[in-house]
Amino acid sequence: MLLVLSSLSCYRSQVRAGVRWDMANLGGEDLRSQEGESFLYFAYGSNLLTERIHLRNPSAVFCSVARLQDFKLDFGNPQGKTSETWHGGIATIFESPGDEVWGVVWKMNKSNLSSLDKQEGVKSGMYVPIEVNASTQEGKEITCRSYQMTNYERAPPSPQYKKVICLGAKENGLPLEYQKKLNAIEPNDYKGKVSEEIEDIIKKGEAKTH
Repeated sequence: MLLVLSSLSCYRSQVRAGVRWDMANLGGEDLRSQEGESFLYFAYGSNLLTERIHLRNPSAVFCSVARLQDFKLDFGNPQGKTSETWHGGIATIFESPGDEVWGVVWKMNKSNLSSLDKQEGVKSGMYVPIEVNASTQEGKEITCRSYQMTNYERAPPSPQYKKVICLGAKENGLPLEYQKKLNAIEPNDYKGKVSEEIEDIIKKGEAKTH
């Protein structure tokens, strides 16, 4: 079940912290939702950066910085195939007691649900939608949609992909210690360029955060 909001305020979940598969709605077409036209999305990878998420999902509005407890960030090639967009491993999360993943909660119009699923490769099986309970810096618990790779081979990210994640973390004020961890990630040795579209959002992100 995908929880939605009818106002700009973040929804406070009464559900126990954790995660559950959204198996009934993998394509996002037949969502059983509460009243409202929006939903919350927990981003932890390239969609941390405003310029990036707005490429495909213009309705996204910053809601909160939040923490996913007992999860860990990882990078890999979905289905063993290197990303043609990023030329390296891309981000995912997995359950890991004692670890934490920080991210950004975006409030999005349901009209962008299909574009978000498409960006995450849901139809091709790259990622599956999951429901997570994240805690804001104020201690509020909110239930969000997020995505997870289930079949991947670990692989380091390209320098550009790492750059986008780090720019997004800085732009939105993720905790400094977590930013340090992101900056310490060893990228692969990809020397080429990514698309002009991605290069452009990197330039805009750098201009905004410097």
